[in-house]
Amino acid sequence: MDLPLDATHGELSMNAARNIPRTWLVLPVALFLAAFYVYPLWEVLSLGLGQAVKDVSTLAPLLSSYYPRVVFFTFWQAVISSILTLGAALPGAYVLARHDFAGKSLFETLVTIPFVLPTVVVAAAFRTLADPDTLLGSLASHLGIFTDGEQQGLYLILAAHVFFNFSLALRIIGSFWARLHPAMTESARMAGATPWQAFRTVTLPLLSPAIAAAGLLVFIFCFSSFGVVLLLGGYRYSTLEVEIYRQAAHVFNLPLAAVLSIIQLLVTWGAMRVQSRFQERCTRPLSPVTNIVPLTRAARTPRLLARGYLTAVSLVLVAPLLSLALESLRPDQAWSLAAYAGLFENPRGSVFHVPPMAAMGNSLLYALAATLMAVPLGLCAATFVHTRSRLARILDPLLMLPMTTSAVTLGFGFIIALDQPPLHLRSSWVLVPIAHALVAFPFVLRTVLPALSAVPAELREAASTLGAGPWKVWASIDLPLLSRATLLGALYSFVISLGEFGATIFIARPHTPTLPMAIYRNLSLPGSQNHAQAMASATLLMVLCALCFLMLERCKKRMWGDF
Repeated sequence: MDLPLDATHGELSMNAARNIPRTWLVLPVALFLAAFYVYPLWEVLSLGLGQAVKDVSTLAPLLSSYYPRVVFFTFWQAVISSILTLGAALPGAYVLARHDFAGKSLFETLVTIPFVLPTVVVAAAFRTLADPDTLLGSLASHLGIFTDGEQQGLYLILAAHVFFNFSLALRIIGSFWARLHPAMTESARMAGATPWQAFRTVTLPLLSPAIAAAGLLVFIFCFSSFGVVLLLGGYRYSTLEVEIYRQAAHVFNLPLAAVLSIIQLLVTWGAMRVQSRFQERCTRPLSPVTNIVPLTRAARTPRLLARGYLTAVSLVLVAPLLSLALESLRPDQAWSLAAYAGLFENPRGSVFHVPPMAAMGNSLLYALAATLMAVPLGLCAATFVHTRSRLARILDPLLMLPMTTSAVTLGFGFIIALDQPPLHLRSSWVLVPIAHALVAFPFVLRTVLPALSAVPAELREAASTLGAGPWKVWASIDLPLLSRATLLGALYSFVISLGEFGATIFIARPHTPTLPMAIYRNLSLPGSQNHAQAMASATLLMVLCALCFLMLERCKKRMWGDF
């Protein structure tokens, strides 16, 4: 029976009244983004376009053959990295979507750890794996891996990108594949199609939105990759990210750096817009039936192939990290803890040298401050998006932009925009956690939003019936039920801050570096002692980030299952 018009109007009015105070929650988020995202990027755009209008000669290097090659290589390496990642992830997505096996949860956790590791840690790990003087490096050299001297940097960059983004593609494609009803493929098989024909004509077209969404997201991350390219390829394999850093920090050609940043922003924003459309298609409801059978029931050949694949992936993911840990214990090819003892020392007594453990303390303080900023911002943003108002639907994708914007471009924008009143923060330590919180709060938003949607509406209605106002309902009902999801978001923020490198290298002060900066500095300096300290520092940071991630995974499974 239809509700009377006045009752319907009253219900809508009550819902609107309930949402009005929640709409105000977006105000602090909007002010934060306006001050530390829109304003710095606007200054980058103004500097690049303004200088181009005033004096075109400052942008003359863009007409040389060098920068078109840089742009082409940036696209090329991102496309190749995406193709390699998808090719490596597709078999794993099938195995995880269709089969159960002993150690499946452990495998899923193992493949996800690389995605949360700092770029400098992964770069240091692959450098040890490519060094024939290291334990595992000698084995890799004997097998002919990473032995091409001229192209070694390129191979390392591509391998590191696949290492980083493998779990991202695996989870996006695998979760979508698990919701495809096996009967669709079985019907094609019953009609006489071979397994390959059934996959090519039925499964692959259905998977195409997930494959495109995963591929575009990997492309965005590889296109804006900085630490991996800088440490493994150097300026020989320069990308837009590396060139922005070089022009701004070393050549001091800020207008040219700004123009390169504009190119970077246009590409990443355009790719993100297309990716979000494919992602929406991936979230449409499909068949709720999922046939997951034990791997032992598969035919002998597919079973052996699947086990071989899982073993190979595990070894490939573990090898660089194991090589890094082993080399931290072998300074000068002799087993000892000297590299770890040196983390506390300043052997040269230089006033410009900060011991790695002091840099670790800075990283922990920055991460704590960034978490304290990102969590309230993420909570406010999630509560606002949950209102489902027209404004919320418009701003929802925009709130995710900081996560996909180049960290180098953000850092560059900070140094040219935040150096005068009212935001004169260029010399302040607080600028580092602000930059980290800017990148981290979208993760808090996406962590809290599903939990917020799971809060029973009856609880809010009961509290409203008892006289609680909108703010009281939010504080007494929503926030307590969101406490566990908020903890997960805090852990995400903490880990992201620990490993952030692209923006930090621009804005952190020399006397208060982070541990990723200390690792980069030691890797850039000659001498076995500096190399050993870099290996020990990277191992320490790797263990810390991995422990935080394991805590996060344990909390997720205990509280929300597959949430």
